[in-house]
Amino acid sequence: MATEHRLLVRHLGLQPYLPTWKAMQTFTNERTPETDDEIWLLQHPAVFTQGQAGRAEHLLNPGDTPVIKIDRGGQVTYHGPGQLVAYLLIDLRRKSLGPRQLVEIMEHALIDMLADYKIHASLQKGAPGVFVAAKKIASLGLRIRRGCSFHGLALNINMDLEPFNRINPCGYEGLTMTQVSAYIPDIDSRDIEQRLLQQLVRKLGYNETVEHFNNT
Repeated sequence: MATEHRLLVRHLGLQPYLPTWKAMQTFTNERTPETDDEIWLLQHPAVFTQGQAGRAEHLLNPGDTPVIKIDRGGQVTYHGPGQLVAYLLIDLRRKSLGPRQLVEIMEHALIDMLADYKIHASLQKGAPGVFVAAKKIASLGLRIRRGCSFHGLALNINMDLEPFNRINPCGYEGLTMTQVSAYIPDIDSRDIEQRLLQQLVRKLGYNETVEHFNNT
């Protein structure tokens, strides 16, 4: 009978992108079959990230905002304060999950969490991420290495959306972005963070969760 591993959840606050990405890589490279899975919940200062499929023409006018080419799937997106990022560092083989299944879990965790706030979110055929009507509210991107995932999802809560106008978000020209605060003006970001975490934990089937808080 397989041993049930616990989930470690790290609430990291505002963290620079580059060292966080490197930390995800190091964690994944050094983990063993006995390493507990982790979810990192955080925000990033302003940055554009360009995935492995990213093309330069989708960076319309990045200006002074850094552009970092990274190892997740997908095209270009923007991260900034007021956006909740969840990185899922999961041993997919141990969970008997494939990459597509993990994507579906993230999508439905977002949809079900937003439904708690009476926001009707859905998927759009051929377009990754989660949408409210035709506007994108959350982006997804993963990398799988040695059967383990890293990267994850980004949910727009209460942020400056203007930088999305300086790119073709996720490679889609003219894609309009939205955020939770457009529908719930007095939203509590910590409440969203906890509700999304609860959805992910439930859908991933963890029996034991340990949370660490670091908001410095």
